[in-house]
Amino acid sequence: MPRHRVRGALFGLAGAALLCGVVSAARSQVAPSAPVVDAAAAPSPLRSDGAVEALRPGEYLWAPQLAPAGPVMMIISLTTQRAYAYRNGVPIGVSTVSSGKRGHATPTGVFTVLQKAVTHRSNLHADAPMPFMERLTWGGIALHAGHLPGYPASHGCVRLPLAFAKLLYGISSLGMTVVVTDAADVPVAAPVPAMLAPPRGPDAFLEYLWQPERSPSGPLSIVISGQDSRVVVLRNGVEIGSGAIRLDAPVPRTVAFSLLGIDAAGEHWVRLPLPGDPVAATGEMTEAERSQGHLPGGLRVAIERALTPGTTLPVTRSSLKSSGVGQKLTVITGD
Repeated sequence: MPRHRVRGALFGLAGAALLCGVVSAARSQVAPSAPVVDAAAAPSPLRSDGAVEALRPGEYLWAPQLAPAGPVMMIISLTTQRAYAYRNGVPIGVSTVSSGKRGHATPTGVFTVLQKAVTHRSNLHADAPMPFMERLTWGGIALHAGHLPGYPASHGCVRLPLAFAKLLYGISSLGMTVVVTDAADVPVAAPVPAMLAPPRGPDAFLEYLWQPERSPSGPLSIVISGQDSRVVVLRNGVEIGSGAIRLDAPVPRTVAFSLLGIDAAGEHWVRLPLPGDPVAATGEMTEAERSQGHLPGGLRVAIERALTPGTTLPVTRSSLKSSGVGQKLTVITGD
């Protein structure tokens, strides 16, 4: 795997504001019969660390604008009873769940969606309704909307809030990867090797990886971690680059940008209107924000050449290794 060393240069892609937590979005509480609620329109936004842990049964967070396109995957933590949706390697949603109860444990492992149905009924458990069903095994395990009492209560399926199940159903496809784990923590961004092994030593800032051939085309996302002082570039959900970043100031709160276009005046990054943001938080990236981060010069140039309109830039003060609770994710297929 080639590793490049270059001198540092001004980071001209984005500012040093950060994405706080896994997904910073408003709470949306829904009952099984409630209409779909878009988190962006919901009141009482959660804009601090602990938003994911503070979710009550039936609540979820949803911010699809962080990655409008790209492959979708799910990670489900049985320990925390949370499900995380990633698109193009970027977290766009998290929800409370109810997994299998004692004697009907939800199996751990890596699965793919085998079948989808908006309307489905169980042929194993009293014809129980399973709206927005996404089958993981032919033995009866699936994702679907259902009652969430706040603890594992299903016969092995993963129950989701109705609104979240419908949103997930709309962006998923047959073959989507679903990881079910006992680990308490999950990555802030979809796990890739560079996130788990940051460079060390006095020359760490001078080193970077750039392998665009790993994913020659597709939507681009640039994920920055203040805690790791690291940037990872994902194209079509595949890591194509990574390196160190120096930030001139701490990262106070969630900010994400999207590249509107490039012209003679340069790049035009616009702030994504995340749920709970004040009106003043929208608009184009400021010069002050542009000047607060620094990348290795070669990586900066490589990223600039790869940019296309629609590129997203979520930034987090959390580590890319995990959401900040418990141990970092280790995926082990269960028996």
